[in-house]
Amino acid sequence: MKTDQQLDAAVFLQTVSVAIAQLKQQLQHDYEQTYPDLREIVHLVLDEEETKAWELSSFPHLLLPDLVEAHVEKLNLQPADTRHDDLRVPHHFPKIDHHQPAFAVCG
Repeated sequence: MKTDQQLDAAVFLQTVSVAIAQLKQQLQHDYEQTYPDLREIVHLVLDEEETKAWELSSFPHLLLPDLVEAHVEKLNLQPADTRHDDLRVPHHFPKIDHHQPAFAVCG
């Protein structure tokens, strides 16, 4: 029988795996748009850097774009434009109608 921690770890791993798969797909698209003749190389770079990202962190999706960019630069290519300003994440921050300055005394 699995414990709650094991189930939480499995859900976390699945969530991160889905996130990195989606990110790789987006990066593949972005780099193929920039370098349409280098599809196979882009695919190999993404796979190699994904492996490295998993070795470095439990949050590989945070490292992958920078690792791919560094690898592409080593190939004497320009990084693709991976910014997507059209994607907006809705935020639900409460509006603060009045605020007071915070002071800290150090000493």
